[in-house]
Amino acid sequence: MVARGGVLPLGAQESIAEAGGQVLVIGGGAKAAARSVTGASALWWSDTGPGLRVGAVARVLADVLADVPLLLLPASPDGRDLAPRLAAELDRPLLAGAVSVRRDGAVVRAELSRVDGRLLLTVECAQPAVATLLPGVRTVSAVGHQPDPCEVTLPALPPQVWDVDVVEVVEPDPATMDLGEAGRVVGGGAGLVPAGAGGDQARALFDLLAGVSAALGASAGATRVATDAGWIGYDRQIGTTGVTVGPELYVAFGISGASQHVGGLGSPRHVVSVNVDPSCPMTAMADLGLVTDARDLLVELARRFGVTVAEEVRP
Repeated sequence: MVARGGVLPLGAQESIAEAGGQVLVIGGGAKAAARSVTGASALWWSDTGPGLRVGAVARVLADVLADVPLLLLPASPDGRDLAPRLAAELDRPLLAGAVSVRRDGAVVRAELSRVDGRLLLTVECAQPAVATLLPGVRTVSAVGHQPDPCEVTLPALPPQVWDVDVVEVVEPDPATMDLGEAGRVVGGGAGLVPAGAGGDQARALFDLLAGVSAALGASAGATRVATDAGWIGYDRQIGTTGVTVGPELYVAFGISGASQHVGGLGSPRHVVSVNVDPSCPMTAMADLGLVTDARDLLVELARRFGVTVAEEVRP
């Protein structure tokens, strides 16, 4: 799996469990990322530097991993980029978007998620394969003993005219980055919008949510109710029919905590709920529950962070 800045990608621990605990971590800060791995039975790392020269890395890994019958990567942005190149280099089938992958002798069996998760396609291939595992599809048990990471020296990355040239690695903008990769997420639900509010007011509130999120160094997300109503884009939808996230911090404004939404939360380290209902599921699962009006608190935070508050959303 590919690390960035010493951080494992979303879905890393699930992929490790699905792969039976054998892990190779590459990328920038691979050693630090390998030390954060849990559940490994064998653990290797190799730092390939900042950025990802995915074509060159695939060429090198194809030689190193040629005898491994099943290569499983998390379906993170880097994983989705590297997996098809590995499959092409090794001349193997690619099982993309799997919810489960198993080896049974020489046969690889997988269930692939299609049509936004509404269809599961069962496939099998009687040969080695490359697969990507969707995040949030399995639980990961706590483990005791953890092996020490072992450094692997990979061959030098070959210069390839067809490969990317990493000029500079720029930190992603929380406002536009892949929501599934965000370390902090601020979510908004129907409870953020006052009863009887018009569409313009609701959209202005979610624009304000995005502004406050940026001030916190976080990405803005939302429930399906909000995206279906057109208050925010569908790429910001968190849930079983949207994006799966696994942030360090999740702040939920006016979100009750329906199972469809919580199913896309993964395992955030800290959860803060802002809701007028102290008994709602989101408040019950939160580390900190603030029983107050979500809109009022959002506006107050915007004022303190210097974020412009539109006239139509002020209490």
